[in-house]
Amino acid sequence: MAVVQRSEFALALNQIASERGVDSSVVLETMRGAVIAAYRKDNPVNEEEIDLYSVDLNENTGETKILKGKKDVTPPGFGRIAAQTAKQVLLQKIREKEKDAILAEYSRRVGTVVNGMILRFMGPNIILDIGKAEAIMEASDRIPSEQYFLNKKIPVYIREIDDVRREIMVSRTHVGLIEGLLRREVPEVSSGSVVIKKIVREAGNRAKIAVYSEQSGIDPVGSCVGQKGVRIQAVIDALDGLERIDITQWSADSAKFVANALSPAKSLKVEVDEKEKRARVLAPQSELPLVIGREGQNVRLASKLTEYSIEVEGEPDSAQDASEPKENGEQKTEPEQAKTK
Repeated sequence: MAVVQRSEFALALNQIASERGVDSSVVLETMRGAVIAAYRKDNPVNEEEIDLYSVDLNENTGETKILKGKKDVTPPGFGRIAAQTAKQVLLQKIREKEKDAILAEYSRRVGTVVNGMILRFMGPNIILDIGKAEAIMEASDRIPSEQYFLNKKIPVYIREIDDVRREIMVSRTHVGLIEGLLRREVPEVSSGSVVIKKIVREAGNRAKIAVYSEQSGIDPVGSCVGQKGVRIQAVIDALDGLERIDITQWSADSAKFVANALSPAKSLKVEVDEKEKRARVLAPQSELPLVIGREGQNVRLASKLTEYSIEVEGEPDSAQDASEPKENGEQKTEPEQAKTK
């Protein structure tokens, strides 16, 4: 007969049952499985006789016996092993229950922004301290041009709870990060008086945000930018200063919205085909570099923001320019297209 140390057994079991909300019968059954596994480790069991072995675990006294059928086959000194096994199982159950509670709490915070601190690197992944838990940021969620180092503090977006890995997944590239940062910095966004219609971004490079307000007297763009740009600069700083952000006014008028989305370019003429979701934009020659952007980025993001395929054509800046003959084979700028995928 082997008796598990009664005080440890009773205290640990009581801790789970009363404080963690785990049914004691479930814990005891798990413990029986662990004890029989510990027994089989040092006492080979014929595979044909496995079903004959069982553990008699008294939940009141902590007394543990190994039975083969109705025969007590508990080895001498097995009480110490049983006690250690019981303790390990109970502590494991406590840790599992604690993690369940943490995951349940953070599952309610999916889609929000939290502050994190880099704890360590695990292959291509980064492990962060986000308060009550650790989170994983995968390589695809890292801003490509950003530098990451131990103890660096960064805001992150809680992307999802991975149920298979039982891990909290966070991101620095998700558009939700910018939306969450704006909610922090702009009271009008937080209160709902300014609505974020859509955000598109190429993380670490550039983002465009369409905002709108139905309340008279509120300038949605000005509210997000802030006096002397202080609010949007705080968002940019939280992105390590790597990302240019364009705030644009959303409009139900598709042509006007397309023109706004191509900011900072000005003096644009826009014709839209609502059925085909296409927009033809005529821009002064001097504005073409701004309309198109570096490597087509401005028109590409504007296309994603408005969900219109945009064709850009240059036109003379003035009548005088139009009358001047083209030299060196210079022709009117060919249409620059950006299509929403």
